[in-house]
Amino acid sequence: MGYIEQLRKLIGNQPLILPGAVALVINDKNQYLLQQRPEGIWSLPGGVMELGESAEETARREVYEETGIKVGALELVDVFSGKKYFVKLANGDEFYPVTIAYVTKDIIGGKLQADGVESIDVKFFSTNEFPERTSPLIKKILMKLS
Repeated sequence: MGYIEQLRKLIGNQPLILPGAVALVINDKNQYLLQQRPEGIWSLPGGVMELGESAEETARREVYEETGIKVGALELVDVFSGKKYFVKLANGDEFYPVTIAYVTKDIIGGKLQADGVESIDVKFFSTNEFPERTSPLIKKILMKLS
């Protein structure tokens, strides 16, 4: 059982602040790695920090777990947080995410493949090829980079 599940047992559905990290991975063709979540939305690989883990470690771990790609050096893009990011899930859980976004071109290994749990598909896309159902956070990150 993970840290968040343990907290939920103690506090139920009350709002939490959940720190996490995402990574915008760019290949040598200047394409962006996106993952398709089970609900159909295409997003960046990422997730919630585990106890004792740095934000950079979280981003690297999540990219590997969800896409099979290993990345090295990360560059901070921005931190996205506040009331406008509040989430209430269908099960009643509430949280305020603090999303630390990184960008990297430092692909150091691995094999591109969806994990079948958090990612049902993974692909590199050019910006003019992004799928219709793409997370709005991706556009915010790309705007910060331009």
